[in-house]
Amino acid sequence: MPRPKAMMKRGKHVVRSKRYKVRIKKDDQVKVIAGRDKDKTGRVLEVDRVRGTVLVEGVSMIKRHTRPNPGKQIKGGIAEKESHIAISNVMVLTSGGQASRVGYKVEGTGAAAHRVRIAKKTGEVLEKRA
Repeated sequence: MPRPKAMMKRGKHVVRSKRYKVRIKKDDQVKVIAGRDKDKTGRVLEVDRVRGTVLVEGVSMIKRHTRPNPGKQIKGGIAEKESHIAISNVMVLTSGGQASRVGYKVEGTGAAAHRVRIAKKTGEVLEKRA
């Protein structure tokens, strides 16, 4: 079966020419809603818009076996680190700890108007513009 034109093979990974629309940002508090780490919460460390994944602190931990390399001051052994999970498997938490979808609202008028993210469930503004 031929591969869609939007996908190109590069090494191990499939690279998509289209980016995902992402409503989750770095440093958001999120709750995992599906998968083996369901109901865990954590802070978003990284968002990958091309692959549609997020890296959440303390979630989806994997073990990595590393060989010692004294030249680079790397100790050998088994290291645990987070792995990426699909962005559809997380929801943003409000300040009250309630999971919610993300919406947008325009604040201000005229030249001072700007778009802010809001929690759909409570209507709370998720970030303040500095």
